[in-house]
Amino acid sequence: MRIGQGYDVHKLAEGRDLILGGVKIPYETGLLGHSDADVLVHAVMDALLGAAALGDIGEHFPDTDPQYKGVSSIELLKRVGELLEERGYVIENIDATVIAQKPKLLTYRPEMARNIGQALKLPDGKVNIKATTEEGLGFTGKGEGISSQAIVLLTSMEDYCYDDRIMEEGCKGCCKGCGK
Repeated sequence: MRIGQGYDVHKLAEGRDLILGGVKIPYETGLLGHSDADVLVHAVMDALLGAAALGDIGEHFPDTDPQYKGVSSIELLKRVGELLEERGYVIENIDATVIAQKPKLLTYRPEMARNIGQALKLPDGKVNIKATTEEGLGFTGKGEGISSQAIVLLTSMEDYCYDDRIMEEGCKGCCKGCGK
């Protein structure tokens, strides 16, 4: 099992859409960034990449690269999912929190979880999204920005293969499909 933790923060600015978890939320300001600045998805991506020891989103999708200007973070999340799949990782669960004084996010959370789950080809119940305020404290509490934290649990396909690296005598035929 591998655990990853992610964090992201973006400043609120006029003239930008507020996108969280791939959901466009009606609000007077949006998050400033090179892409759509979806702090929730960015935190999830960093948690996934960290759990797999694959660096961070800045390495994979640098903000100096024009191809990522204004890109949907959900599209970038799909690529992270492909990287994990290529390396034999299975996402067991994702738990994330958005920290914002305003707007209230309760009604958007199910759609955010669905968007993230669909981007990663996960069944329902694998993604949990929460939202909280900071009671008027700090930059998020003063409405200057929004941050997000995420934690994920990955397993590797190797974790499911009981061979001589794990058990001295191998799996002894415990798996019908493995042929051992």
